[in-house]
Amino acid sequence: MEYELLGWPPDGPKLRLDHERFSYAGKFVMTNTGKAVARADDGSIVAAIAFNPDRTDDATLWLRYVTVAGDRRGEGIGPALVRLVRDRAVERGYDRLRIAVNNPYAYEALYRSGFAYTGATTGIAELVLEFPRPTEDGGWNERERYQAGLDEFRGRDLTADEDTFLESRRDSGPPEVESRAG
Repeated sequence: MEYELLGWPPDGPKLRLDHERFSYAGKFVMTNTGKAVARADDGSIVAAIAFNPDRTDDATLWLRYVTVAGDRRGEGIGPALVRLVRDRAVERGYDRLRIAVNNPYAYEALYRSGFAYTGATTGIAELVLEFPRPTEDGGWNERERYQAGLDEFRGRDLTADEDTFLESRRDSGPPEVESRAG
């Protein structure tokens, strides 16, 4: 697997992803976002991230869309690509990265990349996670913070697989952070 940062905003490249293999495929044709990709040994793209600075805080970079080809999910490709962008963003001078997630699998993957739940949600009920992990605990320890995010998902209409996934993490602490970038 090869991981590559293709460009920074506002001059990111267009990516034409197959909408049948990738969620959010249409979002990657915009050129005002930075892009990073993971490529299989044959050179084909198997994951992509689009990102841009926060409109009101130049020290914050938002990961807008993370997508992994449907047939490659669960292999750790997404978290490895997130770590690449995370590390390059820190090198570039960003103080924090944020992402809003809409499913428990993405939530878990971002935790494995060093992000943590902020306690905030977007207007469309996505959970906001941040790197580095928030220092103000809001009365939560790490396990409580992790479980608070999972509890947000538990109250939603989910698939049977998502319910099983959430149940398997009940009362557990957050997953170990994988530090290596892709």
